[in-house]
Amino acid sequence: MSERRAEIARKTGETDVRIFLDLDAGETAENRIATGVGFLDHMLTLFAAHGGFRLDACCEGDTEVDFHHSVEDVGIALGQALKEALGDKKGITRYADIVLPMDEALMLAAIDISGRDYLGFAVTFPTEKIGCFDTELVKEFWLGFVRSAGVTLHFRELAGENSHHIAESMFKAAGRVVAKAASIDEKRAGQIPSTKGLL
Repeated sequence: MSERRAEIARKTGETDVRIFLDLDAGETAENRIATGVGFLDHMLTLFAAHGGFRLDACCEGDTEVDFHHSVEDVGIALGQALKEALGDKKGITRYADIVLPMDEALMLAAIDISGRDYLGFAVTFPTEKIGCFDTELVKEFWLGFVRSAGVTLHFRELAGENSHHIAESMFKAAGRVVAKAASIDEKRAGQIPSTKGLL
């Protein structure tokens, strides 16, 4: 199997983002994550660890304004990296889902690496902030991710009372389903998993 890696540089008037993603590094990969947004760093660390990815994510952004641009643009760049690392998508499992518990929080996540971008977001945060992080930015991150990755991703909160736990369950679950859907199905190795012949 060829190396499934990607390196993305995205620079705008608001942010300078650099992402390195290796889909097959394994759970012992050492990640370097410094986005300028502490809570996002924590979530990306969980995403990478539970996906078994090597992830380097660096962002210099206008955090003196707020965290919006940095969070959104890191999501966009990570989605671009996933799309590039997957290449022609031959042999991938394509679909995956999980119901993941995080203390009182229970999160369903499901993905289709379909080439079509859609975010299903049935999640409610009981607080507007987690520390200094606006909880509405969680959705902005995943919107940026799905639009640039070309994936359908659903989150459905089945239970949850603590905003931190709810967000954490989402990023852990996302790491797991991305890894599973991107994994190679040996029964279909070399085949595009679609009757259309294209994803």
